[in-house]
Amino acid sequence: MQSGDDWTAVVDLIERVVGEEELLPSVIAGVRAMVREVAALPPSDMTGHTRALLVAATRALAARRGPTEAELSFVEELGVTRARQGIPIEAVLAAVHVAERAIWSRARDVARAEGLSADRLLDARELYDDWAEAVRARLITSHRATRAGGDPPPGGRDAAILRRLLQGGSAAALAVAEAGLPVTGGLRVLVARPGEGAAVLERALREHPPALFALVDDLMVGVLPRAPSARVSEAGSAAGTAIGLAGPAEPEELAPVHRLAIAALVAAESTGRTGVTHIADVASLAAIAGRADLAAVLLDRHMPAWAALGPNAEPVARAVAAWLEADRDVTAAAAGLFVHPNTVRNRVQRFAEVTGIDPYTTFGAVDAWWLGRTWLAQAASSPVQPIRREPSAPSSPASR
Repeated sequence: MQSGDDWTAVVDLIERVVGEEELLPSVIAGVRAMVREVAALPPSDMTGHTRALLVAATRALAARRGPTEAELSFVEELGVTRARQGIPIEAVLAAVHVAERAIWSRARDVARAEGLSADRLLDARELYDDWAEAVRARLITSHRATRAGGDPPPGGRDAAILRRLLQGGSAAALAVAEAGLPVTGGLRVLVARPGEGAAVLERALREHPPALFALVDDLMVGVLPRAPSARVSEAGSAAGTAIGLAGPAEPEELAPVHRLAIAALVAAESTGRTGVTHIADVASLAAIAGRADLAAVLLDRHMPAWAALGPNAEPVARAVAAWLEADRDVTAAAAGLFVHPNTVRNRVQRFAEVTGIDPYTTFGAVDAWWLGRTWLAQAASSPVQPIRREPSAPSSPASR
């Protein structure tokens, strides 16, 4: 029975071999020399795919498992790519075989030098062979399907890679290699709404490659290896479009970064921002906008106040939100609403009276803004007139 320490030593040795700086260039040179059909491929292309496969194989050996569906999806994309490049499947398999033989030969030499048991290394090779057999089967299937069925619909390949990239984890690491995105300095995720917003983001990213972009779950999503240029934000602002941004992060961390970019988009839209908005610039707003459960509680608590305001409910909510978004500048809020400054003052006062929220305090201002925006969002989605309350006495000027 092989102990955990023995297996750890084997995996550690393989990781060190895979990480050797000179190994991959030597392996790729050998493959290009021995398999004529792949000699025309860019070395960077072959190096990226080989490195991704080695990393995936090492992870599988460490966990003593077969390939995951994410790893097989990457292999499938590799088969599709090679088929489109006109590389016969026999040449693809021969290239994989030559690379495998060189890498395991190096591992055997290192194991011998370090006194590691040949039996232990053989166990690892047998497990690797099981993993590689599943990989080869998926590679053959995807290559033949592509040759038989032609190219996928335009953008389909980018969308498939992008979906895997946004899963994070090992799937993202493999997708980055497939997309050919550099990861030095981390990756950024941008999101925009469909329509003009999606068109703006796509045009801007096309002008600044390398970048990967596609419609994913009804949002235009872009991933790029650097901060977006000022032109991306300017294009969004010119079109009146909000674009959410988050990152940088390593490929394995892109799933939560994608969610943060969406949160940045929602927060930007809630305050009328256009252009690119990084999540760090709207962190508080994003935290609020992301808690629909708390917004529902706030709405329920202050439903009597909404009813008490009657037909003035929406104007009051709009005035409170605009006043707070203008940093309590009555003149600026009034100009944006096209009303007299005293009207803004009266409506803020009326809001405080019926809700009991003091918008002049720090947290009271947060609750006031949140409630005001939630009221307005509810009114927009369910345009039902507020319940009228019959006044017991003449209404005060503050209710105007």
